[in-house]
Amino acid sequence: MSSTYGTIFKISTFGESHGKAIGVVIDGCPAGVDFDEAYIQHELDRRKPGQSRITTQRKEADEFQVLSGIFEGKTTGTPIAMVIPNEDQRSKDYGHIAHQFRPSHADYTYTTKYGVRDYRGGGRSSARETAARVAAGALAKILLGSQQITIQAYVSQVGKIKLGKEYWELDLSKTDDNAVRCPDEAVAQEMFDFIDQTRKKGDSIGGIITCVIKGVPAGWGEPVFDKLHAELGKAMLGINAVKGFEYGSGFDGVELYGSQHNDEFYMGEDGKVHTKTNHSGGIQGGISNGEDIYFRVAFKPVATIMQDQDSVNDTGEKVTVSGKGRHDPCVLPRAVPIVEAMAALVLADFSLRSKSNKV
Repeated sequence: MSSTYGTIFKISTFGESHGKAIGVVIDGCPAGVDFDEAYIQHELDRRKPGQSRITTQRKEADEFQVLSGIFEGKTTGTPIAMVIPNEDQRSKDYGHIAHQFRPSHADYTYTTKYGVRDYRGGGRSSARETAARVAAGALAKILLGSQQITIQAYVSQVGKIKLGKEYWELDLSKTDDNAVRCPDEAVAQEMFDFIDQTRKKGDSIGGIITCVIKGVPAGWGEPVFDKLHAELGKAMLGINAVKGFEYGSGFDGVELYGSQHNDEFYMGEDGKVHTKTNHSGGIQGGISNGEDIYFRVAFKPVATIMQDQDSVNDTGEKVTVSGKGRHDPCVLPRAVPIVEAMAALVLADFSLRSKSNKV
């Protein structure tokens, strides 16, 4: 089903932007995992709206409620259900587009597929749904944390403003020190000012989020259809507004000769095999090799802008669509925890799958 992801560690999300609540059911989580409610709420707070003037001003506490699967602070091995109430819906903001197709939105495709659509905030197509993924991803991060695996994403580009440093040159602990979630304060301020200027013009802008995963052992992933990088790509491309995914050397790798691009092996002092370089991005043959996994995710400009645009309605008539409501001029700052959550869900699943590959 389109609302379900995972093989063993499996999630199903539900709810719409302007419904009573959104939520997630997690199936396959092992018993005995510490259920840190404060940490899960912290991750939701990183994603929630209204964080600064460069994010949507919709006011949602995003305080989650646990319905099942937890007893005395630990997972029981049974399905875990969490819900997040919607508290600040303004459905009247969307009445004017009940029969109009907003440019670059899912309005037309949803209508074509289902014959009906919830126009209030985009309904199921709204990025509001990703809060449920972040809640589930936070639990996945707890599970991975017990294996000393860390996941850190950050904003590395907004429009044409690039961070200009590789992840190993940065102090990633500073990522959440500013509203943009860029670990370089000077570049972050430049990005913030640019996003704010874009907001004042009633426009939007996109950019890139880089994600770094440390501590994944060699051997996770499948050799053919469920390659680790393929599943990471699928997870990232399933996030609203994502237009591209690349890992390791990515598209820049085409400029190198094989003699330059190959990651030569050596035996480390820790008794493990390592590579001298990491153009592979920690994945070879679809399977992790024990090195850092890193990738980049490209986000398009938010489709809703506060400017008039030409379109058609559901009867084919030409109309002018006017932007209303509360929207992010740039989705990247709030998308950082979403990228981390989806990466965690992929890795939690492969962690459990890896246990069934050996006698």
